[in-house]
Amino acid sequence: MSSGVTVNDEVIKVFNDMKVRKSSSTEDVKKRKKAVLFCLSDDKKKIIVEEGKWILVGDIGESVDDPYACFVKLLPLNDCRYGLYDATYETKESKKEDLVFIFWAPEGAPLKSKMIYASSKDAIKKKFTGIKHEWQVNGLDDIQDRATLADKLGGNVVVSLEGLPL
Repeated sequence: MSSGVTVNDEVIKVFNDMKVRKSSSTEDVKKRKKAVLFCLSDDKKKIIVEEGKWILVGDIGESVDDPYACFVKLLPLNDCRYGLYDATYETKESKKEDLVFIFWAPEGAPLKSKMIYASSKDAIKKKFTGIKHEWQVNGLDDIQDRATLADKLGGNVVVSLEGLPL
């Protein structure tokens, strides 16, 4: 069932900027989002980029030590969100980067919010072509431990996430 919610152009632009890893200048790379949250607009008609709820690649090592822990702290405990997280990880064979689409629906969120976010998920997913990993998370217990994300990315072949061993 679709909710009739549309996806704001800025959301698609952010996704494309995160997805494309063409040879960009160091300055451009620093401005790229490492992680971002999307929410419904106040009138519940559009999915928009949530103001101030992102981490830039350039913040890592400056104001952000652990981008994953920082991303988890951005999630509201009492409402739903969609998120994109650009995971950098290593397997026994190679280094990899993959975008992970996260549907955050914590138990403390109002039922109405859970319903509209659930029914609008396809609208945003259709715009995010080429996403290999989707993760529905229902509480901090599911997301706080980085090993859970590593499991989503490749199971026991993942040896480190964001440069930190598991």
